[in-house]
Amino acid sequence: MACDISPAPLSAVTVAVLRLRFALPAETLKEKRTIVKSVVERVRSRYNATCAEIADLDSPAYTTIAVACIANESQHADRQVQTIAAAIEHWRLDCELLDVEVELIPL
Repeated sequence: MACDISPAPLSAVTVAVLRLRFALPAETLKEKRTIVKSVVERVRSRYNATCAEIADLDSPAYTTIAVACIANESQHADRQVQTIAAAIEHWRLDCELLDVEVELIPL
């Protein structure tokens, strides 16, 4: 007996990407790694989000960190990254936040 099972329709998915650029008080890449690791681990532990350093990898004075969230509603994804950005702005970090960008990618 054959079963005709059609695939379930795909639901809409939105990826929210938050890019944060920081100026760091580091003179070496080792000092920079300590600061970046602290920010990345703090985001990962407090929010259900992916976080990684994505640019300025060879510069001890700057870093760019990205945070990504996936949600089935674009408003929820945007709210999540806006909450993370606001929290990071209020944290007492050993660095200066220079730029914040948010991008919503519907899939």
